[in-house]
Amino acid sequence: MLPASPSVPEAAGASGTETDSRAGIPPEAVGPLLRGISVLRLLTEADGTLGLGELERGTGLARATVDRVAGTLARMGYVRLDGRQVFLAPRLMELGNAYLAGLRLPDLIGPHADALAEELDESVSLAVADGDGIRFVHQSTRRRAMSLSFRIGDLLPAERTAPGAVFAAGWTPEDWARRHTTTPEARLTDGGAGEEGFAERARRAADQGWALDDQLIEPGLIALAVPVHGPDGAVVCAAGVVSHTSRHSASSLREKVLPRLVAAARSWEEVLRRTPRVRPPALPPSGLASWTRASKQELGRGFVESLARGLTVLTAFGDGRAALGLADVAVATGLARATARRALITFRHLGYVEAQGRLFRLTPRVLALGYPALARLSLPQIAAPHLAELSRRVHDSASLAVLAGDDIRYTARVATRRIMSVHITVGTRFPAHATSMGRVMLAGLPPADRARWLAGIEPAALTPHTVTARRELAAILDRVLHQGYALVDEELEQGLRSIAVPVRDRTGTVVAAVNVAMHSSRRDAGECVTQVLPELRDAVARIEQDLRTAGRFARVPEV
Repeated sequence: MLPASPSVPEAAGASGTETDSRAGIPPEAVGPLLRGISVLRLLTEADGTLGLGELERGTGLARATVDRVAGTLARMGYVRLDGRQVFLAPRLMELGNAYLAGLRLPDLIGPHADALAEELDESVSLAVADGDGIRFVHQSTRRRAMSLSFRIGDLLPAERTAPGAVFAAGWTPEDWARRHTTTPEARLTDGGAGEEGFAERARRAADQGWALDDQLIEPGLIALAVPVHGPDGAVVCAAGVVSHTSRHSASSLREKVLPRLVAAARSWEEVLRRTPRVRPPALPPSGLASWTRASKQELGRGFVESLARGLTVLTAFGDGRAALGLADVAVATGLARATARRALITFRHLGYVEAQGRLFRLTPRVLALGYPALARLSLPQIAAPHLAELSRRVHDSASLAVLAGDDIRYTARVATRRIMSVHITVGTRFPAHATSMGRVMLAGLPPADRARWLAGIEPAALTPHTVTARRELAAILDRVLHQGYALVDEELEQGLRSIAVPVRDRTGTVVAAVNVAMHSSRRDAGECVTQVLPELRDAVARIEQDLRTAGRFARVPEV
């Protein structure tokens, strides 16, 4: 059944109370929150980056207002400012993560969808209904030359998708009459089978229990979808398999994939039935009030407290907190009940929150706040601004690398401009045993893997200082693991000194390393530890924080 989510008037974020009144915005709505949401939505639609002037024109807001909104969002870590450009930042994904954690489907079914994608060697997705569109909440995409570009949070029109027909199979006459009261923000060319054809596809989906998209989204793309029911019998999501006509025809996809997809959906329903509801975790006291006060004192008019506090309301929801009462939201955020209430009224008007009696729930529309633009960020993209800041602070080159067999491979780098500096390009490979980044990544391997690496390597001497004895390398890696950093002095190249720390993902696994490299005349080894290492660790902590947020429900490629 379609949720009743009113659309947001174009001028809602840009105007004062007179225009807000004419637009039907509730008098209790928080104006700065409306304006902040309009900026985030415009940035999302622009795939994550716009100039301040473009935001001014696109939202209709005064330039001073855009500056204040952007400054507040930057203070929250939701955007990054670089000159006159505004970039969405990974931390913004915590809003969508709150919805996905409360939904629980990515956690409970996502790993099974990944296994099915591996088994079928086809892309598998989970989608939920959002107005008269469908929105993806999980993607298991196969890597091919011709691969799918759908992202978590993307919204597509129901009439041109297999999941859309699955959901429409349960629509009431009132739902059909409400069609197109909200328009999906799908960036696709016009097409499809029209309203009558969609109604017929929905009837077939109701009769047969599955739906087929035969090149309705775009030529060459075919998909199957089946419903997944919750313990109460309601359809909670649609599971889909997506392929290309170069691999399957519509009939062959149905014949070869449908039985396995149906069986998988039934097994996932059993998972949902057997999984108990989790108790809400105890929330630590919120420091929001003191943080906003400090931010206001520092930034003055450049910080909009009501915007920051309003957006924080969305983070009150999450795992075990899918539905909250007003008092719960106030406690979770540390806001006064009246402040939390006004924020909830604003979000309900915008369609990001729905009310069920005295309880509130996030809707899939929360994913429209940056998630599609951020869900495909790679680790180098996440790390790049932090490397730039690190290089600026220490006045030396900073790099990110991953382990590639017996080598390290540079995946991101910010170089300093000096007459004598370290010149290395992205993609460069060096032997891991002679580099600081290689050593912190090798030290982070499981003991058995590290032992196998040591047994199989033939370390080459690159300079007179290169350590090549396996026993000595083993002792060095043990020391690096204990101290959490590696310092390599003229072992890769004479005159080159570097210090590195590991980058860990949300599971604690070492996935990369960051170093600062310099000519040995710049600092001695002791100064590297006392002056550079604290800045290096601080930068990596920020990278890891962004990586944990971005990797909660989306895959973050390492390269």
